[in-house]
Amino acid sequence: MNWQAITHAALRIAAGLMFFPHGAQKVFGLWGRSPADLTTQIGFGGVIELVGGLMILFGFKTRWAAFVCSGMMAVAFWQFHVPDAVAERGLLEGLHPLLNGGELAALYCFVFLFLWAHGGGRYSVDGLLAAKKE
Repeated sequence: MNWQAITHAALRIAAGLMFFPHGAQKVFGLWGRSPADLTTQIGFGGVIELVGGLMILFGFKTRWAAFVCSGMMAVAFWQFHVPDAVAERGLLEGLHPLLNGGELAALYCFVFLFLWAHGGGRYSVDGLLAAKKE
């Protein structure tokens, strides 16, 4: 059994399954939230989360989607989590993901960075398309 390919797929699928609902919540106003204005940064981020999350879930154009999603999560961490925490707690504590509330953004950033570097893997749409070319 190829545990590396299986766990790669499991990480990709889990990340996509957990990421796209953040976008669905913002875009469609689900789970107690009003829809975001799609012309705002939050609304545009919701579109990236929704579309990018689904692309990652299925492993379609994974490297491209993961690159965009990783960058968006880096922006979320540095723009939305760090500034208020630094102002409230000081530099060292403000930069700490647990203390600034940005641990999920930081983790997604690095999971998507991994997927950008490694692609969708064997068990993905990308993997199926690559196998057909051979």
